[in-house]
Amino acid sequence: MKAIVIREFGKPDVMKLEDAPDPIPGPGDVLVRIRAAGVNPVDFYMQTGTYPRKPALPYTPGFDGAGEVERVGADVKGFAPGDRVYIGGPGYAPSGSGTYAERVICPPAHVHALPARASFAQGAAIGVPYATAYRALFQRAGARPGDTVLVHGATGGVGIASVELAHARGLRVIGSGGTEPGLATAREHGADVVVNHRAPDYTDEIMRATDGRGVNVIVEMAAHINLDRDLTLLARGGRVVVVGNRGRVEIDARQAMGRDAAILGMTLFNASDTDLAEIHAAIVAGLANGTLNPVIGREMPLRDAARAHEALMEPGALGKIALIV
Repeated sequence: MKAIVIREFGKPDVMKLEDAPDPIPGPGDVLVRIRAAGVNPVDFYMQTGTYPRKPALPYTPGFDGAGEVERVGADVKGFAPGDRVYIGGPGYAPSGSGTYAERVICPPAHVHALPARASFAQGAAIGVPYATAYRALFQRAGARPGDTVLVHGATGGVGIASVELAHARGLRVIGSGGTEPGLATAREHGADVVVNHRAPDYTDEIMRATDGRGVNVIVEMAAHINLDRDLTLLARGGRVVVVGNRGRVEIDARQAMGRDAAILGMTLFNASDTDLAEIHAAIVAGLANGTLNPVIGREMPLRDAARAHEALMEPGALGKIALIV
């Protein structure tokens, strides 16, 4: 089979398309024929070798993917060859290989039904983005119907997922973005209010939209830029969940003290099996009933994985990048 292989950490060009042995599933495994692989920031950070979790070299990157079940182990129940599925789990398969490949072995807990209404590219955009959004909103921040949430960076994969999930749960959603197409997309997917975070007075717009009370929850994609300012936008008892950060940040802690506010970190790697079961039950239901509709900003062939990683880190992202396998 064809697979992207990383033999040394570094820039995106360390990713090479190579011939690799076809994986052989064990009795407790599911073998999935990948049709599309999702590209996530964590893939980029691991490729550089700067992420706290470093895969053993050589390895094939990719946490997210979608395709058909090709084979199931003798002990596996609930899946059969030909089933349309997406892959979503906290780590690589036992083989050490990720989804940037034609085939991958997965434990059954990481394989989930992909409704016919969703394309394979959309299926590849689900695992990390939607699980991260659900965990941030509901398992970390405890967001409830009637709350107001600011999705700070509502145009990327996690941002759009956060908008859709919050809207479906009955929250009032304010989405920020830096481009008009991105803001239009956020509104289409459920944002009640959109603001351009490149405008100098965007925080005033947020406070006006809440009648001066502030927001109950902020899902923050760029804490190194926004965290100090975020604290001034919170209502009493408000929570900021840090989903993304690219550097150190200085904050005025008094802004948190006066509001009884909380800054919550999160990573999907810390989700328990029970957490993940809840997350994916909600996601599968939302996909099936039309509540969740992942946005694919770009489709690129597997051989262009290096170019996809470069594009991933450019500003102004809209939706997800999917590698077509």
